[in-house]
Amino acid sequence: MMRYFKWGFFAVLALLVFAFFHYTLPQHDIVRIVGTENRRIDYGQHSIFWATPDKAAQAVGSRDVFFIQTQRPNGKPMVYRNEDTGWGWPPYFKLDSSNLQAVAQDLVSTKANPVWVSITHYGWRNEWISIYPNAVSINVVSGPDATIIPWANIVILTFLLIVLLFLRAMWRQFRRRSIDPVIEDMEEAWDGVEDRAEGLWGRVKRRLGGK
Repeated sequence: MMRYFKWGFFAVLALLVFAFFHYTLPQHDIVRIVGTENRRIDYGQHSIFWATPDKAAQAVGSRDVFFIQTQRPNGKPMVYRNEDTGWGWPPYFKLDSSNLQAVAQDLVSTKANPVWVSITHYGWRNEWISIYPNAVSINVVSGPDATIIPWANIVILTFLLIVLLFLRAMWRQFRRRSIDPVIEDMEEAWDGVEDRAEGLWGRVKRRLGGK
């Protein structure tokens, strides 16, 4: 039972870590921008998936949010929000949502004369709870088949892997030098207690047998 509990715990932990990085790390979509708009959004139950509004917006309970409407090469629509992240989390330090909206408006194109762009974003799109990925940057690409190498993700994940390996090596060294000797001393002490207990029990049996 404990074995299944252990593997279940690590499976849930791995799923949470994957979801965290999948939401936070930048992703790249090749799309065609078909429109932009500005909507009034209530600061409601799904606020965790939106950028933190300023105090004025929190007091009013709603705020204006830019949106970028796009079409993927397969014809499916995709909508992005365009919000500043400021100095909060995730650490994109995005402060130019108005400029990015102007770029998006300038790149609106038709199906007959498409302009394909790569939108870098983070977050998820879910129609049930009305959440949208947040666009971070827009770059024109050669076509719908353009390949984008996620250098930022490669660098971040490689750095995290190095840190984890370093921490693992430190833990193993600490365990070998500090924890294992204590455990060995405890085992030796317990063996000594067992030996003394067995000797005492043997003497008691001999005395009782002698009577």
